[in-house]
Amino acid sequence: MKSSYFKFIALGSLVILTLTYSCKKLLNKEPVGSLSAAVLANKAGLDGLLIGAYHMLSGHTTTYGTGWESGIDNWTYGGIASDDAYKGSNTTDQAPNAPEIENHSLDASNEYVQEKWTIGYNSIQRANDVIREIPLIKDGSVSAAYGAEAIAEARFLRGVFHMELAKVFRNAPYVDETVTYAAGNYNVANPGPIWSNIEADFTAAMNALPTTQPNIGRANKYAAEAMLAYAYMFDHNYTAALPLLSDVIATGVNSGGTRFALGPYENNFNAAFNNGPEAVFQVQMSVNDGSGGQNGNPGEELNFAAGTYTNCCGFYQPSITLGNAFQTVGGLPILGYTGGIPNSNLVNIPNDHNYKLNAAGAYTLNGGNGAAFTPPNTALDPRIDWTVGRAGIPYLDWGLCGGEAWSRGDVTPYNPIKNVFWHSAQATTADNGGTWATNQDVSNNYNLVRLADVYLWRAECEVNTAALDAAEADVNVIRNRMALNPSYWVKTYVNNANPSAGFTNTNAANYVINPYPPGYFTAQGAAVARNAVEVERQLETGMEGRRFFDLQRYDPIFGGPEAAGFMAGIENAHITQDIIWLGTNPVLQGHTFTAGKNELYPIPQNEISINAKLKQNPGY
Repeated sequence: MKSSYFKFIALGSLVILTLTYSCKKLLNKEPVGSLSAAVLANKAGLDGLLIGAYHMLSGHTTTYGTGWESGIDNWTYGGIASDDAYKGSNTTDQAPNAPEIENHSLDASNEYVQEKWTIGYNSIQRANDVIREIPLIKDGSVSAAYGAEAIAEARFLRGVFHMELAKVFRNAPYVDETVTYAAGNYNVANPGPIWSNIEADFTAAMNALPTTQPNIGRANKYAAEAMLAYAYMFDHNYTAALPLLSDVIATGVNSGGTRFALGPYENNFNAAFNNGPEAVFQVQMSVNDGSGGQNGNPGEELNFAAGTYTNCCGFYQPSITLGNAFQTVGGLPILGYTGGIPNSNLVNIPNDHNYKLNAAGAYTLNGGNGAAFTPPNTALDPRIDWTVGRAGIPYLDWGLCGGEAWSRGDVTPYNPIKNVFWHSAQATTADNGGTWATNQDVSNNYNLVRLADVYLWRAECEVNTAALDAAEADVNVIRNRMALNPSYWVKTYVNNANPSAGFTNTNAANYVINPYPPGYFTAQGAAVARNAVEVERQLETGMEGRRFFDLQRYDPIFGGPEAAGFMAGIENAHITQDIIWLGTNPVLQGHTFTAGKNELYPIPQNEISINAKLKQNPGY
């Protein structure tokens, strides 16, 4: 599907003008190679427009900037801007734009923010083009039913594109198919949140889309239903979201007709299992398809361990804060925040950043007897080693993770892993990004929504509508996936020197995970139950570009249920504590997260300069 799109747009973007014509002839002549609405007024044209709109989901573009600044994975806006991850690489790489996002010092001139805005509205235009085209088709090739379904898919896509902008900017203009240059109404204001518009798009899509599709990557009813519920949650309308989420869980199937179900955790991040039973909606990625890497996952192009089976780049490194969150006591996570400061029982897991065993066999910081680092025996949630690459632990089938040795520049101990290809499948799941990013365009689909999201969103709704036992049950569904299936845990290699020989049945670390005991949420009360749901989401979706937006949703500044200053407290605790744990962090050092400002990103100044109707977000 995506290869077809690439060829289609390559034709559509060429405007061939012959300079030997006079100016008058040029002005009177239709551009050769351009595709007007009249030319596209048939089923083939409509399908091409719809494919083009779907392609924009990835955030990849050949017409503006670089895909890692605008990718759907949100590794910057949702990842490094939170306590999930560091920018990685060295201090000056992708400076000043990416470091400013990580340390919250950005302003309205930030290039990344400009690109997210630009790609977002380019994508919305593609969806609107589909809707505008349908009334022009008069040749009988498109039935009323097919046209209605195309509109529903376009409205689903338009909802997704606007939601991406609303998460980042909140106060983003809503642009529908009536906004055009011809109508002269293209300067659209941003008076406030657009959740009701997004909800209307997803509602229309949900009501018109079929349950199955001829192509697995196309949205169906349940994808729209899940996204509608997600929009309601940003709107803090938990009672509206709850029945939608319950319906997805009870009756949902993917576009291929497969019933939704939880399976091995790691399959969600393995291209061999793209569009599996847990995938409510995935953004489709492909490689080795003649597009020169243009159809791989653009957001993750920089985010690989340096000097391994890729030649670059060491970005998006998991944070010490995230790694430490996987500690367990009695198989349960360590809960509790006081003004954003993690519970004092949450200590620093020994890692290979200046930690060595001393003569007594204990880990010491900045010292020790010079022995090689060995992973600690700390009790950990088994999801850690599918989320965080740790020194001495099997890293897919690449070999034992190199930790700091695999980082680049500003050395930190952890490496990204969720976006990484299996070496045994490298030839079919990885492609070169341009002429320099060896094997760094991958075919791992991006999980826009997976079933675990739906369960945890429902738990969030339940805990905020006083249904604590139900919330506990949903959290335990997610925990039991790992607790009841030790075969899903990372195992040791048969031969560390030859990872291709496979794995043993021995756990790679001291994994301990259990469900919450019956009645725990009710006995502990709503505040603890809510914290448990929030922490479960941190553990389940770490390094998926979601964390910043979750914290934003929980904070009361936009109607969330937590105490004032919640997000700022979490973010500033992360900055303070990580500098202590790392010894230094040149990107974070000297910076803070400002409550009332940094929960949102600035509207790009270039946009305000050309559209007087736009107003800047608070504090910028």
